[in-house]
Amino acid sequence: MPERTVTLPNPSGLHARPAKVFAQAAAAAPATVTLVKDGREVNASSVLSVLTLDCHQGDEILVRTDGEEAESTLDELVGLIESGLGEEPA
Repeated sequence: MPERTVTLPNPSGLHARPAKVFAQAAAAAPATVTLVKDGREVNASSVLSVLTLDCHQGDEILVRTDGEEAESTLDELVGLIESGLGEEPA
């Protein structure tokens, strides 16, 4: 089960719009995706679950994938986070 820790670069963290972008990408992936912050794990394909993690700029989150194409899914989703989820840097 591949996993990687990533720091949120976007100024607003995972508020509604970036959480939706991430959850849609996770839901479209062939692998199962889990986000972990401060020991809490959520299904990354659920916008509401992602929002409950209360992630802010600079927070470290763990992205974990399992199943078909897990490694490539992990690379794609980490890249999406590192790019700011479509938001401009501060």
